[in-house]
Amino acid sequence: MVSMTGYAYREKTGQDFSISVEIKGCNSRYLEIYVNLPPWLTMLETKIREKISSCCGRGKVEVFMRIREYNTPIKISINKNAARAYFDAMNDMAKELGIREKPGLQALMEMESVLEIEKNRDDERYWQEIQPLLDDAAKAFCQEREREGRHTQDDILSHLGIIETSLNKVSAFAPEIEQTLKENIKSRFAELLGNQVDENRVLSETASQLLKYTISEEISRLNSHLGEFRRETESNQRPGKKLDFLCQEINREINTIGSKSAIIDVSTEVVRMKETLENIREQLRNIE
Repeated sequence: MVSMTGYAYREKTGQDFSISVEIKGCNSRYLEIYVNLPPWLTMLETKIREKISSCCGRGKVEVFMRIREYNTPIKISINKNAARAYFDAMNDMAKELGIREKPGLQALMEMESVLEIEKNRDDERYWQEIQPLLDDAAKAFCQEREREGRHTQDDILSHLGIIETSLNKVSAFAPEIEQTLKENIKSRFAELLGNQVDENRVLSETASQLLKYTISEEISRLNSHLGEFRRETESNQRPGKKLDFLCQEINREINTIGSKSAIIDVSTEVVRMKETLENIREQLRNIE
């Protein structure tokens, strides 16, 4: 069982730059991947997404990558057209205002787009440095999710045991429910008809009422669902969707048992099973 919640952080410092990778995960119905990169590394986003999707089935995963450069070669060029346009505009403004001062070089250099700075970056070289760090962070992230998943699995199975115990108690009352129902039917017929009771009619009415109010079928189906739930939990690494469906079926059978039985002890166990099932469903929201 794997949790959708996890966190990992890795960093690396080299001679020319330092790199950090941070991965955060939380629950989501589908796999959602958000990659935050420096603008000049957006071409690596596809590779990062492929890496994350290869190890995550569901959840919201955020990847933050930060790079600080130290000795990156820089090429500086002059935009002569922009510089000339600024110079002419400043001269015209000086004449218009009667200012004799000529625009200086420093003022022109501060104008936007006069100096064009281009860093000579090798994308493949960056990826060679980023990939091992990303792999290490992704591995740690998956290990954290698996560790959290094991704790969640233990908790879910402990709650499943509570439901199974309650169901065993309810099962013990099933014969009593049927016997009480049969006796009530015979008693009502005796009150209405006295000694003229038609035994076949009593049997027919008893069968009809047992079909409506007995909980034997619900107990059988609920036992089957609980067994399937336990097997799925222990054998499937990513059982979230299947277990969510089984919870719906389990809840349906518990509700039916509660609606059919008028025995207080049974109703008490039904309430306990519903509360425990809700705890399980809450835990499943964080499971792949």
